[in-house]
Amino acid sequence: MKLPRRHVLALALALAASPVWAQQVNGNAIPSITTEPTIDGVINEEEWKDALPISLNYEISPGDNNTPTTATHVRVAHTQDAFLVSFIAEDPNPKEIRAHLRDRDQSYRDDFVGMMMDTFNDQRRAYEFFVNPLGVQMDLIKEEVTGNEDDSWDGLWTSAGRITERGYEVEIRIPFSTLRFNNTDSTRTWGISFFRARPRDKRYQIANQKVSRDANCFLCTFEKYEGFQGAKQGRNLLIVPTVTTTNVETRSPADRKWTGEGVDISPGLDVAWAPTTNLTLNLTVNPDFSQVESDSSQIDLSSNFALYQQEKRPFFLEGADYFNFPFQVLYTRQIANPDAGIRLTGRSGAGTFAGLLARDATTQLLLPGPLGSNFTVMDQKSNVFAGRYRYDFSKELSVGLISTARTGTDYSNVVVGSDFNYQKGPHTFSGEVMRSSSKYPVSLGLPEQEPAGNVYSLGYSFNNRNYGFNTYYTKIDPGFRADLGFIGQVGYEKGLVGGSRAWYRDGKKIHKIRLSGDYDVTYRYDGQMLESEWELNLNFNGPMQSSFGVVPLVRKRYWNGQMFNENYLRLLASFIPGPWLEIGGNVSNGRSIDLAASRIGRATISELWGTAAIGQGWMFNFSVYNQTLRRDGGKAFSASSYDGTLSWQIDPKQRVRLSMQGNQVDREPALYPFPIQRHSRNLAAQLIYSYKVNPRTALFIGGATGGYVSDKQSTLFQDSRGVFMKFSYAWAPEF
Repeated sequence: MKLPRRHVLALALALAASPVWAQQVNGNAIPSITTEPTIDGVINEEEWKDALPISLNYEISPGDNNTPTTATHVRVAHTQDAFLVSFIAEDPNPKEIRAHLRDRDQSYRDDFVGMMMDTFNDQRRAYEFFVNPLGVQMDLIKEEVTGNEDDSWDGLWTSAGRITERGYEVEIRIPFSTLRFNNTDSTRTWGISFFRARPRDKRYQIANQKVSRDANCFLCTFEKYEGFQGAKQGRNLLIVPTVTTTNVETRSPADRKWTGEGVDISPGLDVAWAPTTNLTLNLTVNPDFSQVESDSSQIDLSSNFALYQQEKRPFFLEGADYFNFPFQVLYTRQIANPDAGIRLTGRSGAGTFAGLLARDATTQLLLPGPLGSNFTVMDQKSNVFAGRYRYDFSKELSVGLISTARTGTDYSNVVVGSDFNYQKGPHTFSGEVMRSSSKYPVSLGLPEQEPAGNVYSLGYSFNNRNYGFNTYYTKIDPGFRADLGFIGQVGYEKGLVGGSRAWYRDGKKIHKIRLSGDYDVTYRYDGQMLESEWELNLNFNGPMQSSFGVVPLVRKRYWNGQMFNENYLRLLASFIPGPWLEIGGNVSNGRSIDLAASRIGRATISELWGTAAIGQGWMFNFSVYNQTLRRDGGKAFSASSYDGTLSWQIDPKQRVRLSMQGNQVDREPALYPFPIQRHSRNLAAQLIYSYKVNPRTALFIGGATGGYVSDKQSTLFQDSRGVFMKFSYAWAPEF
């Protein structure tokens, strides 16, 4: 079970009203000032008197560009070194303001204000900066073509906020060294959207610009602002030394003796340098790629494909959006244990480019097929390369190239590909073509040592205020391999056609209804049909920011030489009854395959997730997943996974976090024609204290432990334990 990504809320935009101060500045020229305001959350009128007042007049959701019911006053200015913004967010009942102390990028359920900045004014990519009423920061990178919002990017900027008798106030200072923009001595034009999120019974999203429900390009709606002449980015050099100390021990039930390599002290160095406003170079030497936060627990016995885990390592996360491609041919967790790495990202005119080189001490492979995939590891080092280039011929048309390569002893894998995206009004056309060639050692025992293959894909979609239509066709040859990516199925061709209809009921309790559906069919490379599926989705949005859905599905599915008829009915719901709780889940029931036995049964799957705020600084996140299948008069299996995290944000810099997770599988051996384990269970726990001066100057101290239960080990056996400390310091030299 995965919690909904917090950055899907980032389109929550700011509430508008008339300016607080009488002074007006004609047009959208952002003035340059010589004396910076103090960023303390206490707005001083004298300090902001020369700034540009901006009116935010449109509630874009759930209303249709309606006039807001409360006022937000914004002032904007800049110096030679920084972009400066202040917000006064009025509220008729300040006690209803939702504000909690949270870690960075964790406050999207709160009230917040901020802006999205298209600094190249090309409607392709934007910085996002948000601040909640207590000054907690959130920042992201939004890419318009893909729609992705990447919250792994962390800029160095300053903010402060406070709740007042009339609402709340926020002040923001963004150094120009944090941003990238055109290198020119003349006046610059940026697209900027100022906004405020006001979650109550509904989540009000309000902006300074109109956003039509027909709009397929959000950045295209941004207001244009001029200024920034003489803006300086400084040296743009950041040096971050790190020291990581670990002591990890493991043991087995056979000898029950703890063994390990003792205390390991590992220094490292990260360097980020932007020699120009259009180019960034990142270098890492002896990098620490230990994960501060553990992976989520996952289990799915109705799928035979490898499970996906998110990347969490800072070096790979920064600038990851430059490598975006419709197919995930770069999945950086495949670079499992790098000794060093270097990355280059930037743009030249209408083109953007990115390159990555690394030396990996471990070579991890994802072995795909038409019906399943799994991971394996080769005990050898490998050299890694990834490159991406995209050129925007116009605001409507983009064409890109991508290449990845990994080489080792008697091993190589090379992928080259191209893609295009054309969007005009409600119409979007897209397509991709790729080619791979590979060579694997005989020791792996693969059916083919030198596979090669192609990928072809073509799609079209239409979306306006009320109607949607989409269709695509994809073909992947059985010999295609993307060893640096996450493509778990090959040797098939698939076609899909779908549509949707939306009804807006402004002012009603159920304010939006959406019906969508699609039909898809998949064939194996030899003509065998693998799947034929019909799916509908009826969704309602209502009070307490609620969403309710009904999803029926019917499909034919090929497995182990047979065709099976599967179906289910799924019910989904989520709601936020108040500032202290968000909860959601789904349950489904229907006919499903027991993959291990190749028999049909009746499966029930349920998921429950939630977030509870306990006071201003405490938060509890949880998720529970359960899957049960009954057949042949008994319960063939039941499987469950669970995650729970309790965190205490002591102040904006300090946090204590305790997480526990595990999974469990129980089977009935009598219902299987071969020996099978009756019971297995895994548990893990992690405790971390963190102190963050900023995203790159931080201290982490923590420990973790794990254990399991099995048929041979009937009681919980602790098989791993460890402690660690990580310190990093960001140094920006002025010479």
